[in-house]
Amino acid sequence: MRLVKAIRTLPIPTAVILGNHDRGSDRTGEVLRHQLNMLGDLHCGWRVRKWQVPGLGVVGGRPCSSGGGFHLSPEVLGAFGPITLDESVRRIVLAAEEVPSSIPLVILAHSGPTGLGSDANSPCGRDWKLPSLDWGDKDLELAIHKIREKRIPDLIVFGHMHHLLKGGSRNRTTFLKDRWGTVYLNAASVPRFVEDQAGNTLRHFSWVEFVNGNLNYVAHKWFRRDASVASEMILFKRRPIAQSAN
Repeated sequence: MRLVKAIRTLPIPTAVILGNHDRGSDRTGEVLRHQLNMLGDLHCGWRVRKWQVPGLGVVGGRPCSSGGGFHLSPEVLGAFGPITLDESVRRIVLAAEEVPSSIPLVILAHSGPTGLGSDANSPCGRDWKLPSLDWGDKDLELAIHKIREKRIPDLIVFGHMHHLLKGGSRNRTTFLKDRWGTVYLNAASVPRFVEDQAGNTLRHFSWVEFVNGNLNYVAHKWFRRDASVASEMILFKRRPIAQSAN
């Protein structure tokens, strides 16, 4: 609850999607409903948040997803009712249709979609149990396919599947660009707080920049407490457009 209260005080445009650890464990949905009421319109699950400054539309996927195809926990059922897979797809698609074509369309989900690979190190691959398989959200994949009939989503951001795989010897693929040009970004660097060799605390952020409506830069960054960048892993950087000679 303290985190939700802190989010409410942010002085910047904000969109929130709750994850499986945010739904409570009361099986009634009361804790989840309380958080949703506190967040108000900041919560974008099955809804859209859009701004002119910055020009951006953020559409939320299914709230509190834990991946694995399609499943509603007792808490989600208590808060939202018996939402079917088809209804979840419909809600995501309708929200996306509210985003003007003049601004980028970003989809924010807790778990990514199915269809990004079934290896343990795939963006949504199951790594904690054999066999490895695709552990994404089926409703999100179906919604993206339907949204693509009218426009191409620019960016899909999600977490849930930790970057460091079970066993600690390999890392997950955290960036992928499909044949339509949509970028998929897994932001689940866990733990978020780490220490450098000098014992200084660093905080991870996944960082995305749009320029003139086009995706320009994607990176994982680790910040010091003074907001300076300690290190970064550049995942994507748009090539500059060559200037024609006079």
